[in-house]
Amino acid sequence: MRNPTTAVTDGLGVNPQVLALALARMSESVGNSFLIVVLPLFIASDLVGGGTFGLTEVFITGFILSVFGFVNSPLQPFTGRLSDRTARRKVFVLFGLALIAVAGVGYAFATTYWQLVGLRVLQGIAGAFIIPTTVALVNDLATDENRGGNMGTYNTFRLVGFGVGPIAAGGVVAAGPFSFSVGATTLSITGFDAAFYFAASTAVLAFLLVATLIRDPDIEPTESEESFLDSLAIRDPTGTQLLDPVFALAVVSFFMALGIAVFATLGDIVNAELDQGPDMFGLQFAAFVLAQIFLQAPIGRATDFYGRKVFILLGTVLLVPTTLAQGLIPDYSLAFGLISDSWVMFVARFFQGVGGAMVFAPALALAGDIAKEGESGTTLSVLTMAFGFGVAAGPLLSGWLVAWGFVVPFALAAGLAAVGVVVVITQVTEVNAPRRPIPLVGYVT
Repeated sequence: MRNPTTAVTDGLGVNPQVLALALARMSESVGNSFLIVVLPLFIASDLVGGGTFGLTEVFITGFILSVFGFVNSPLQPFTGRLSDRTARRKVFVLFGLALIAVAGVGYAFATTYWQLVGLRVLQGIAGAFIIPTTVALVNDLATDENRGGNMGTYNTFRLVGFGVGPIAAGGVVAAGPFSFSVGATTLSITGFDAAFYFAASTAVLAFLLVATLIRDPDIEPTESEESFLDSLAIRDPTGTQLLDPVFALAVVSFFMALGIAVFATLGDIVNAELDQGPDMFGLQFAAFVLAQIFLQAPIGRATDFYGRKVFILLGTVLLVPTTLAQGLIPDYSLAFGLISDSWVMFVARFFQGVGGAMVFAPALALAGDIAKEGESGTTLSVLTMAFGFGVAAGPLLSGWLVAWGFVVPFALAAGLAAVGVVVVITQVTEVNAPRRPIPLVGYVT
């Protein structure tokens, strides 16, 4: 039985505890995204060194940044399953936030590349405790009537934190060293140390918010002794379609995340092709996040009335041209000279973000509709794992495929999105009848 507090919502249909959890994730995301900017600068400085086994500093930097995703993604289903087995979410979130805070402080004392790798592994483990259990908490605290709005609001706040962190990080490093007096003693810390301590403090703030404002929902522990791998269904157990609907949603989420992430490692090439500076690339990179921030909450809320699948389908369709366009822009002026190609890239990234907003929160909400009582952690972790793998795989794939032409990684990602359209049409089904169904040609409920 769900906690009675799940029925309590604000005027937008959002549970107050979900809002508190969203604020906690926003705080933690600010600190975590700080490191995306600070760590490359730290690695390039004279403050850290060590053996590289013949690998370049650029590769070491990319490896250290990607370790987080490759560690936490495969662990998420197991922590999600364990939280179902124990019927406890809050302790997992608190443990993960504590690990992130410890790692944040640890960066200030790191002097070698491999210490940085170890700290990123620790943060990856922390992410595996936080990501699936917070999403499962949102699902547990929501109802069938407001799950989309709660998922959208949660993701919006999380992305706000992710977008704010990098903007402030470079300024903190550049403004150092910082000096302050404690009695008769003057203390001084570098800009890097200040950034690391700030990142740790955001995790501490998130810890306090969760500890004081969040309660575990009243759910029964799952009695099954199956492991996650035993419970993972790829084929539809009912035999009515090829894929299990949750696995189908995970496939679509993976394709979406991969298509978003292929842009990440191509900064120098994009700048050269479009004759632009790094500031413009940063704006183009942020365009996707901006669209998510503006649209996740209203789209999530709309799915509570009009159904989940119609938005997932339209979003996946939109991902195809917006992803392919990014690869075509350097060779073809898609705006016919009306605006510069750099701004065309910004527009393409923004509308790719619109497509992503129509896919991810509705997919999580639909998976939440499908999840059995007390199994939110297991079910939703399939999607969060798939998204994490897509974000990690996209940059590696684009760095390899771009050797055959700038358009190639984008064309492949657009092709996968097209496959995703077919998967949504044929393998994804609504669980709850929409309150205001939208007729759509070719749309099969």
